[in-house]
Amino acid sequence: MLVAVVGVGLVGSEFINQLLSIPAESSPFRLVSLSSSSRTVFVDPANAISSIDKWKSILSASNEKPNYENLTQKLSGLIDPSTKVAIVDNTSSDDIASLYPQWLRAGINVITPNKKAYSGDLGLYEDILRASKETGAKFLNESTVGAGLPVISTLKELVATGDKVKKIEGVFSGTMSYIFNEFSTGSPDGPSFSSVVSVAREKGYTEPHPADDLNGFDVARKLTILARTIGSSSLPSLQSFASVQTSSLIPAPLEGIPTGDEFLKRLPEFDAEFDQMRKEASRESKVLRFVGVVDGVNGEVKAGLEKYPTSHPFATSLGGSDNIIMFHTERYSPRPLIIQGAGAGAAVTAMGVLGDLLKLI
Repeated sequence: MLVAVVGVGLVGSEFINQLLSIPAESSPFRLVSLSSSSRTVFVDPANAISSIDKWKSILSASNEKPNYENLTQKLSGLIDPSTKVAIVDNTSSDDIASLYPQWLRAGINVITPNKKAYSGDLGLYEDILRASKETGAKFLNESTVGAGLPVISTLKELVATGDKVKKIEGVFSGTMSYIFNEFSTGSPDGPSFSSVVSVAREKGYTEPHPADDLNGFDVARKLTILARTIGSSSLPSLQSFASVQTSSLIPAPLEGIPTGDEFLKRLPEFDAEFDQMRKEASRESKVLRFVGVVDGVNGEVKAGLEKYPTSHPFATSLGGSDNIIMFHTERYSPRPLIIQGAGAGAAVTAMGVLGDLLKLI
């Protein structure tokens, strides 16, 4: 299989290294193209890029600018009955995501951790489905939810084998997981909310601007992907992730603050409010967790701060920035199917992407 990689940042670089770590004599893949935001390289399949130590210098030596029209033509020209082609999009770009239908119609498989195409405009998502059906080219997106955790593949198998998904609930954000694992332990007291957010930022768990995590949009995108994967008529038709009922944790007076530093400087003004929520939860022997829910029974898709008993898996099983997802189905009832583990990080995200690529062999 011939592979073209778009995006060579943190996840992209890790993916390339994992791909090229497969021993050459047993690898089914030939890496023929690399593209960053500023340059691209395309090589003859007979001279595929194979060295972990050299791929960065090969790309940096190129003076050619990315041209995805040309890339599409070159790759589609290499497809034959014995040769499959895949593009791996490791970006978070809307512009790249909009090209998926074109690539699929050219017979090129698409693999990505990029959530934009699957959680954005419903029209684009439906066009991706049509394009894949027309040519048989696959689109695989395991790492869009839970990084390398087998969330999407498990859900697809549940649906394909006829199980009825009643509800999916989980802690889908590694950032929110860390924040509330530290902030709310069942005790009425603990570190201030603003200090926990600051530490999370220092550890690299949040975006440079923490409001980009606290607004809940990342969770809303993941819920949109899951709801669309289920494809049930009992669920609302989400025009985009913005259609999800999302309760932001950004205090209203801090909406629109332009920098992360200024945001964190003012966040302590609202510590008392978060402390009161923690105390109320503790009085009920509960903890606070930012969860996402896809409810097929009541037809709801929502994300927000909820209280769970201190004996609940969301209270007892989580550590660090773990994700945990519960599938309540007809078959997995009354005890749900639970998937848990690291839900963020370049290594596990890249592993999920490489796992998708292996599914095409």
